[in-house]
Amino acid sequence: MTKVDVDVLIIGAGVSGIGMAHHLQERCPGKTYRVIEARDQIGGTWDLFRYPGIRSDSDMYTFGYAFKPWVDGKVFADGPAIRNYVSETADSAGISPNICFGRTATSANWSSETASWTLEADGPDGPETYTAQFLFFASGYYRYDKGYLPHFEGVEDFGGDFIHPQKWEENYHYSGKKVVIIGSGATAVTLLPSMAETAEHVTMLQRSPTYIAGRPSVDKTANFLRKILPGKLAYTITRTKNILQTILIYNLSQTFPNFVKQGILKQTRAMLGDEFDVEKHFAPSYKPWDQRFCAAPDGDFFKALRSGKASVETDQIERITKTGIQLKSGQHLDADLIIPATGLNLQFVGGMEVAVDGEPVDIPDHVVYRGMMVSDIPNMAMAFGYTNASWTLKIDLTCERFCRNINYINKTGADYFVPVPHPDMPREPLKLLDSGYFRRAADILPKQGPKTPWRVHQNYFADMMAIRFGSIDDGSMQFGNAAPIVQTEPEQEAAE
Repeated sequence: MTKVDVDVLIIGAGVSGIGMAHHLQERCPGKTYRVIEARDQIGGTWDLFRYPGIRSDSDMYTFGYAFKPWVDGKVFADGPAIRNYVSETADSAGISPNICFGRTATSANWSSETASWTLEADGPDGPETYTAQFLFFASGYYRYDKGYLPHFEGVEDFGGDFIHPQKWEENYHYSGKKVVIIGSGATAVTLLPSMAETAEHVTMLQRSPTYIAGRPSVDKTANFLRKILPGKLAYTITRTKNILQTILIYNLSQTFPNFVKQGILKQTRAMLGDEFDVEKHFAPSYKPWDQRFCAAPDGDFFKALRSGKASVETDQIERITKTGIQLKSGQHLDADLIIPATGLNLQFVGGMEVAVDGEPVDIPDHVVYRGMMVSDIPNMAMAFGYTNASWTLKIDLTCERFCRNINYINKTGADYFVPVPHPDMPREPLKLLDSGYFRRAADILPKQGPKTPWRVHQNYFADMMAIRFGSIDDGSMQFGNAAPIVQTEPEQEAAE
């Protein structure tokens, strides 16, 4: 059995894990670390998903790291480009030699006696044990092994191919096929224009509409600034501009939802023309940003619809047939390939078993602290990004704060930090979006409190001020030292 001792263990070598490793090297020099990665290469989500057109639905000037400018030029980068960006970051910063690939972390136990974590993992050559003072979960928020797939009546009768996007194989050929994509989220909106180029026809079948906004694939301001300013400064200005723009749109959506909705529908009508039923197919019943927006770079989604190579149907499925999908309206959609783009299965802390002093931790019984820690669990943080903006914006702040915590206890002589809420503090469900995958995961997520630091906010600048500059000893964080268990001799019986 392999045993490794380091200062910090990072679980996951995707965008979040590589970001944490970089911050650790810069802000906590001298701290040793390992990155535990279940897959065989860097990339996380961007290595797992290989379906046609896979790309970011956030602009790369905010999705990219604050410390490493995105210079590719594309606002919405494809999966391979993002994977290369993360790998390049790891290589250039000397992070790669610290990554242990092919290791699936299975459990983690905190010991108050030693003020350390013991992590068990399945490695290429058998069980492995790692011990560390600090533990950082960068394993994402969904199951890699299995996407969400509801039961469809008659699916076993279908004579074509039925492939979930999470299980897509790159060498699969769909040229000339009739394709039906079930779903209307970011994956479906990405798949449709990409597949329409070579498929016979692509239909997106949705139960209800989603907000889809056309976005330019080139940031002219960014390109101009790069010509007249140093690269780092140009990137910082562009990044700040895009952050402000995202916050403005989100706040407008929350304050004036009908105004924003009508603006989106007006844009949609302009891109599709009068012959499309925009109200039926593109006017959701929920308010903008109650669920995540879908981006259509240069309006590619709408261009595919106007070309006639793709279409949208808003209906419900009665059953899958041998040749396609029978809808409740009576219409039948012929298909050679059905893609259930039905979403993710959320999981917390990578699905691992977490214990404190041998007692299993039931995550839903705990409260999230500053969107990055869980109450009563020492020296542990998790990477959980924004749902209304680029994921990485919150990750950068989380990494900064975790490093600040580490440096703080090193300076004060403590061995651990742990967030502890008042026992009478009201608790409520952690509701980040009204999306299906969050509703399905309500029973596995931690709770939140009524106010900071126990409430999760979706505002980058407010979080930046609190996380980057707020006091570490904020009244909710407690500090302590290893407490060796004192062994006492059992009392002798009176008869002796």
